[in-house]
Amino acid sequence: MSTRPIIGPITGPIVVTGTDTGVGKTVFSAALAGALGGFYWKPVQAGPDEDGGSDAIRVAKLSGLHPNHVLTEAYRLATPCSPHRAAEIDGVEIDLARLALPAVDGPLVVEGAGGVLVPLTRQTTYADQFARWGAPVVIVARTGLGTINHTLLSIEALRARGVALLGVAFVGDAVPDSEATIATMGQVRRLGRLPLLNAVTRETLAAAFDANFNLDDFA
Repeated sequence: MSTRPIIGPITGPIVVTGTDTGVGKTVFSAALAGALGGFYWKPVQAGPDEDGGSDAIRVAKLSGLHPNHVLTEAYRLATPCSPHRAAEIDGVEIDLARLALPAVDGPLVVEGAGGVLVPLTRQTTYADQFARWGAPVVIVARTGLGTINHTLLSIEALRARGVALLGVAFVGDAVPDSEATIATMGQVRRLGRLPLLNAVTRETLAAAFDANFNLDDFA
């Protein structure tokens, strides 16, 4: 857990989304939840993660959270594709009422799936659901080629729905101009950058988060 003093206790939910699939939002979510000593919830898991398990299992391993603080998904679907289609393939109808934010005693990190306009149902995107929750959002973006376009589009889609943005967390090698361009043109805070780690463990992830992020920015 970060040793930096924070402005005040962070007790509410924080939503973590990405500009695309595979940008590192699960690893970032684990780092943030661990630093906060809070709870983690991924409402919909569609298919196994890259290791054949689930994002919740990976977060439990990397965050150091008590098992009771890694909450069970509302839906765990078999097919690794957009939740709306995975649900159809599984013969499941996603009930948005089941996606109400759980009441927990402490900060809650909620992870979306893919990008902000990924469909949850044929009528509802994750961005729509974020607006319903009314919780602030962190966008996780890679630093590689294409990130300016993807991130600015994500910012516009969220703001069009009245979603509050805490800022952008970058993942990857430093690309100062791209990071600064996104922050300036998107009028959004650059929260920090999680570097690529040779070995991603609970210890290396916690150290990297502590060195590159300030929990004040999440308050």
